[in-house]
Amino acid sequence: MIDFQGLIDFCLSFDNAYEDYPFAHIPGADAWTWMRHSANKKSFAIIYEHGGKLCINLKCDPIEAELLRSAYEDVTAGYHMNKKHWNTITIGGDVPFEEVHRQIENSYNLIKPKR
Repeated sequence: MIDFQGLIDFCLSFDNAYEDYPFAHIPGADAWTWMRHSANKKSFAIIYEHGGKLCINLKCDPIEAELLRSAYEDVTAGYHMNKKHWNTITIGGDVPFEEVHRQIENSYNLIKPKR
């Protein structure tokens, strides 16, 4: 079972990752946790609840994003994000735990600074 804190903890396991709450000043938006890379401040995961369900938005290659949406019912175009480059996963649905972690790692690798 994946929960809110478990997603945050997994994201924090990546080098230079930190959690941010950029909309904490807006009522109702304080529960949106943005996971970022400290070197460039880019987001790789946004964790929140929507409609009573735990969700995570993840950056994704556009071709893979479409493939994942067709493979899993609980992967949809990114909620409040660029629909081409971001997916939303509803946690607790048909996306296996290991696949959620793989997609988080993939998102992190897409935004981390290139050397």
